[in-house]
Amino acid sequence: MTDGKIRILIADDHSIVRMGLATLLEMENDFELVGQSANGKAAVADALRLKPDVVVMDLMMPVLDGVEATAEIMGKMPEVKIVLFTTFPTSDLIAKALGYGAKGVVFKSAADTELVTAIRTVASGKPYISPSVAKLLASDPPIEPLTHRQSEILESISRGLSNSDIAKELGITPTTVREYTIALFQKIGAANRSEAVAIALRKHLLKI
Repeated sequence: MTDGKIRILIADDHSIVRMGLATLLEMENDFELVGQSANGKAAVADALRLKPDVVVMDLMMPVLDGVEATAEIMGKMPEVKIVLFTTFPTSDLIAKALGYGAKGVVFKSAADTELVTAIRTVASGKPYISPSVAKLLASDPPIEPLTHRQSEILESISRGLSNSDIAKELGITPTTVREYTIALFQKIGAANRSEAVAIALRKHLLKI
């Protein structure tokens, strides 16, 4: 902190969001807005250059998403506090970013009421998880990372391939495909193929 002020970097790919946040944060006497980044890669570079105390990080950004940007910043500047700022409706990316070292999470819909508090809280060394985020994490638990083979099976299922087709494509037996599929469905909580694809899309387990 400089002169007792919390130095803040905003990272969001929507200019109107950055402008709104800048207006909100500049109203606080103990905040100093030091920069704005339009994507995750820029956020990493700007954090290294500007050395903020807190980065307000959108999760879904181009070039490099907020999860990977968080990982890079925390790997190089572990003293920086990151507050995730997101509209993302599932828990998996949030949990992943928290695992990389993010200290706070606030939904964009609660910016006016929670973001200032979240920034001050993490700057003081304490975590801040919005009550609505905590509720989401409890009601929609993150899925454990899929194995490489499970990811292959899931991708093949999303293309409508049968067990026999998948077996031929991956060079394994249909029985083995069935065993992997059962384990995959149990891990992600799916009852059938269509539900597995729907869950995978919602939780960004498939690249589309």
